Amino acid sequence: MPGTAIIGLQWGDEAKGKIVDLLTEQNEIVVRYQGGSNAGHTVVANGAKFKLSLIPSGIFRPHVQCVIAGGVVLDPAALLKEIDSLVARGINIGSNLMISDRTHVIFPWHHIADWMFNNIGNDEPIGTTMRGIGPCYEDKVGRSLAIRVGDLFRPDFKELVEHVAGVKNRLFLGLTDHCDNTMRIPGLDAELDAEAIYRQYLGYAERLRSYVADTTNYLLDAVDADKRILFEGAQGSLLDIDHGTFPYVTSSNSSGVGISGGSGVPSHFLKKIIGIVKAYTTRVGGGPCPTEQNNDIGQRIRERGNEFGTVTKRPRRCGWFDAVAVRYSARLSGVDVLSVMLLDVLSGIDCLQICTAYEINGQRIEHFPSQIEYLRKAVPIYETLSGWQEEITGITKYDDLPDNAKRYIKRIAELIGKPVEIVSVGSDRQQTVFV
Repeated sequence: MPGTAIIGLQWGDEAKGKIVDLLTEQNEIVVRYQGGSNAGHTVVANGAKFKLSLIPSGIFRPHVQCVIAGGVVLDPAALLKEIDSLVARGINIGSNLMISDRTHVIFPWHHIADWMFNNIGNDEPIGTTMRGIGPCYEDKVGRSLAIRVGDLFRPDFKELVEHVAGVKNRLFLGLTDHCDNTMRIPGLDAELDAEAIYRQYLGYAERLRSYVADTTNYLLDAVDADKRILFEGAQGSLLDIDHGTFPYVTSSNSSGVGISGGSGVPSHFLKKIIGIVKAYTTRVGGGPCPTEQNNDIGQRIRERGNEFGTVTKRPRRCGWFDAVAVRYSARLSGVDVLSVMLLDVLSGIDCLQICTAYEINGQRIEHFPSQIEYLRKAVPIYETLSGWQEEITGITKYDDLPDNAKRYIKRIAELIGKPVEIVSVGSDRQQTVFV
């Protein structure tokens, strides 16, 4: 079974949505298997721009079945807003979308907890998007206060909401004692109203009912039937909860190791893993970013690359390509080939730099540190390459790229130890070069 996975190898925002959209034409099923509405994919088709958060990027291909698997945490309001927005623009959403009944549901108490824990006692906030993602995963692991999509249809759903809301009210009452009196906690002007929440989510459940299914069983049947499946990662490998720059990470396994756990499909069905990287580095939120450029170069990359969050609009931190970090995440995710995105953003820069190693405490280090304290001390060791002045957004053949652009791509492949298969020179589907 030709199962293919698309994995971001940096700190997210690598333009994965475009590659998923391109490759969807060759697949029958596209699966989103982890993360929540904190993820953002932008797809440009025929000049029109679409911003997705929860719905798989395969939704623009009529023949494709889109699956939101059990490893995702679902905000029903965000999903319904996304569905309504796409339908209003002529995109068909019906039986081509499936939502796992195992998916955990985000409730108002998760949004409140997200704000509280990000702002109480943290000198450097983790950088959460305040969408309740982390607290929902916490309840998932804790189990006793977790509610899944399938639970929305239980006869005792109201009693379940009342129980959880009662526990959360007592928890928040204790935590507010540790807040500065000048702080206004969003959504906590009064106790959680269990009745109102129940009615609100009952309405969501009715609208979502036709999409809900046992997607684990569906996907296992699909692999038995030798169907072509594309697994769409969210965020980036360096944000992986277990293997990323902890604690400045997301709340799920966003590297390749999370595919099986989130989807329920055993890893031996994966035949190809494509690692997506930008031609430079970006990061949002807290945590170290060794190659960040707080200067004119960083600002130039940000403006030319439109480096602002798809979902949050937060300005991204920008810097040179970090081969140490990407080499680590490519190995972690089992990558077979690379796709280099936004190469056009670097056009016009005379000299380009690639980080090939770190200096930490006076020693040259070529592996990515496991502890954040060492990464904070990392001083990048750079290799300088000549840039190119030509605009490349109209180029469709690899041989037509400027020689220095090809040398830059080749050097990335050498440093990561994986071949580059795709190069993106613009946001539209047509602005793609196959090597």
